[in-house]
Amino acid sequence: MPPLSKFKRFDVRPLLKRGEEPLPEILKRVQALDSEEGIVVLAPFLPSPLIELLGSQGFASKVEHDEGAGWIVYFWRRTD
Repeated sequence: MPPLSKFKRFDVRPLLKRGEEPLPEILKRVQALDSEEGIVVLAPFLPSPLIELLGSQGFASKVEHDEGAGWIVYFWRRTD
C-alpha cells in the first residue's frame, strides 16, 4: 500500500445525492493514477461491486467503516 499522502480523495456522496452514477468518474480517476498512487473513495454504502471490479483489474483495496462518511475504501495497484 502506498503512503497515505499518495492517495487522492474522491467523495461520491454528492454525486449519488444528485442521482448521478459515480462509476465513470471513478474509473477515469483510477486510470489516471501513477503506479505509486492510490485513490480513496468515500461512499454512503459498501461499494462491493466496485471492489470486485477494480480487484479484477489488478487493484488491491482496504475498507474502513466510518459513521460520519459511511465507507472509506482505499484502492491501489498491486505490485506483486
